[in-house]
Amino acid sequence: MIPNLQPLFATVGPVLAWCAVLILVIASLCCILFTMRSPRRPLVYVATGLLGLALIIVALPTPDAPVLFRVLIGLVVLALSVTGGGPASQLVLALASRGAVPGVHGGIVIAETATPQQQAAGVQPTQEVLRGGTTIGYLERFAATGAIMAGFPEALAVLIAIKGVGRFTELEAPEARERFIIGTLTSLIWACVCAGVFRLTFA
Repeated sequence: MIPNLQPLFATVGPVLAWCAVLILVIASLCCILFTMRSPRRPLVYVATGLLGLALIIVALPTPDAPVLFRVLIGLVVLALSVTGGGPASQLVLALASRGAVPGVHGGIVIAETATPQQQAAGVQPTQEVLRGGTTIGYLERFAATGAIMAGFPEALAVLIAIKGVGRFTELEAPEARERFIIGTLTSLIWACVCAGVFRLTFA
């Protein structure tokens, strides 16, 4: 007589699901760490796919994750959010804004309005804008992910406002505005997805 396996599946199934989520986010983090040492677009695609698959699994009807899994998943997705948003943003920016000249401090070089003297001399002045974007991105994603994980998503509005005010004087050029919007949205979407994986462990 075949034993009833339903109680066994009901007990083991959720544990296996949470193990799969943990493995997926760890694998995604490993891909990101490798691509940070040597930029490789395929690894960013793989990391994004693994993160998306983890989000799909936690969105399925599943009992709350055990405390140990919550802690481990929370630590991994926080690290994945902070480190992974940079490569993801760089990839999207490279696809969306081709031809931008990178600056020596992480920004982009744009042309300024030449003075009459510079025009007469045939000189085109330039300026690097959106400097320090990498460091700002780390802090932005850490704050955004931490706020959502703590149950305070309203903090995202404050973060966007602070960043917008801080960059306001640099957004006169169309290239700077485009890069600012695309980079910020990509960074925050990545942070929200990572935080969402953690929040859904409570659902």
